[in-house]
Amino acid sequence: MIFVAASALWISASAGNVQIQVLDRDGKPVPDAVVVVYPSGAGTTGGTPPSLLQANPTIEQEKMRFVPAVTVVEPGATVRFTNQDRWDHHVRGAPAGLSAAAASGNTGFELRLAGKADGKPANSTEVKLDTAGVVLLSCHLHGSMRGHVFVTDSGWTLKTDADGIARFPGVPDGAAQVRVWHAEQLLDLPRKALNVVPGPVLDTVQLSVVPRVRRAPPAAPSNTPGGPMGGYSQGPQGVVEQVAHRH
Repeated sequence: MIFVAASALWISASAGNVQIQVLDRDGKPVPDAVVVVYPSGAGTTGGTPPSLLQANPTIEQEKMRFVPAVTVVEPGATVRFTNQDRWDHHVRGAPAGLSAAAASGNTGFELRLAGKADGKPANSTEVKLDTAGVVLLSCHLHGSMRGHVFVTDSGWTLKTDADGIARFPGVPDGAAQVRVWHAEQLLDLPRKALNVVPGPVLDTVQLSVVPRVRRAPPAAPSNTPGGPMGGYSQGPQGVVEQVAHRH
């Protein structure tokens, strides 16, 4: 028992609680930025990361928005899309980023979801994402709809909170690298070196842009499927497997 207790104390003492704050160009906190930590200074993680991410998250289509706007998953995760609106949505997923057009073999995915009828469950379908990269979400019927799925290559990945902070418990000691991604940061920021020590480790990363504030949900256009674009027949529902763009 003494040995077990001593081992637990040693493990606790050899890990740091890392907090990364993301700021915009003007020095203000940025929520919904993705922060990735690579322990041991390598492209793959060191140690075993805790369960920081949902294995099978849900992205709602609600009031002509993707909720949440940014979803973070690990490769192999299944993402459920659920249409809570009364009108149809035609969701598209495509590789995001300036180099996405040069990628080969990644054609994205499309799925159609009929609007939710009163008293009926919302229509939903699933997409499996197998490869690390960023997927841009849009709607063929409603051009203002935008969202992203960040398929990470490190289990040490979180979104920043309202204060622009991502908090990682128990990161292994030693050299590490930090990557920060944001949908409006068109050019990837260089990775930042970080030295993790026992106890709290605080650092900041600053974007070169000032992200726009996400717009408020619009008023419901109508109760007709398809909303202001009109209706169309519902396509087959089912599971779609697709490999996301590799970064």
